[in-house]
Amino acid sequence: MEPRLVAAGAASAAHILSAPVAIAFAVLAMMLGDTLLFFLGRYMGWALLSVLCRLSLNPETCILRSAESFYKRGKLTLVIAKFIPGVNTMAAPLAGSMNMRFWQFLRLDFGGALVYSLTYLSVGFLSRDFLAAILRGFHAAGRAMEGVIISALVVYAIYRIVQYRKHKMYRIVPRVQVQELAARLASEDAGRVLIVDVRSHGYYDAGTARIKGSIRIEPNNLEEELKHLSKDKDIYLYCT
Repeated sequence: MEPRLVAAGAASAAHILSAPVAIAFAVLAMMLGDTLLFFLGRYMGWALLSVLCRLSLNPETCILRSAESFYKRGKLTLVIAKFIPGVNTMAAPLAGSMNMRFWQFLRLDFGGALVYSLTYLSVGFLSRDFLAAILRGFHAAGRAMEGVIISALVVYAIYRIVQYRKHKMYRIVPRVQVQELAARLASEDAGRVLIVDVRSHGYYDAGTARIKGSIRIEPNNLEEELKHLSKDKDIYLYCT
């Protein structure tokens, strides 16, 4: 979206395109997409969030980062979400899954879409001459620029593959059935079991029901939290 808005801003400066029309269409397009994701998030919840994060190098971090942003900034996250990579895709469905009122969502999403559109349109409007010089340079470089772009794409693809293989081991998480854990808690071996609540802040507060005997740790601070967990017990994690 950013390159198109910048290009629209440059076109507006050259009197080829109407800036108000460009802003109106950009805001409308973003709000239509966000509204669809909002309702999908409301009715599909974490299932949709996990699908949206599946292309991420680390799906768990993708969801937690977005939920943490909502926890720290509240509903105003929707106003700045489009400027934050990762959070921009997750903000609307997260708002839906958290049962935000629809009209409140529309107001905040409209504000965010408007600020986002105005920002990048202004960049294009103010840098029209600079962008024109870059385009002339691209035309002059010809095949040399094609080679640079292709090389950059190849390097990026290799980087993504390496990162995917690095994080692949975290995609497969061993699971246990509720009945199996309940049976172990009822046995003499219950003393060797530690149940840990790792729900994100957006879905967790002091009044929420939890499994009896479980402890709470902060999923966004795992490195420190793990230092305090017992190494003599089998640890079972649960989340929303």
